[in-house]
Amino acid sequence: MMNTKLYKVVLNLAGELVDAAQRKDQKRFDRLYSQLNTLCLENENTPKDHPVQWETLADFTDEFADAVTLYEKALVKATAINAKDYMSSISYSLATMHIELGQTDAAITALENAKISANKIADKELKSEIDELLNDLKR
Repeated sequence: MMNTKLYKVVLNLAGELVDAAQRKDQKRFDRLYSQLNTLCLENENTPKDHPVQWETLADFTDEFADAVTLYEKALVKATAINAKDYMSSISYSLATMHIELGQTDAAITALENAKISANKIADKELKSEIDELLNDLKR
């Protein structure tokens, strides 16, 4: 179970990062990204460690290869706690990064994993996005 206070901090940072990006305020974006990164590192391998902070950090990482590394870390943490919602969304995001990097086989593998973990979740929109992208890649 995720610490509610931590979740609110991560959610707030994500909102501020979106705002900074929309305003093209790179200095503020970099400062907020650094805060989120520090939070992840401070909580790593503690009871506060949770996939949502790593997934959020990956979501705001500009370099695709770096984002892949962070999504993979988030996926390991989600799998360890058997959090199917996180496993599905992280695998989907991981697939999109693999596509950006031209790694179609890796993207298909990530999507197939996402589909398996999404089997038990309520998010029909995510399930649909996974299926559509997987079908597109397999054509």
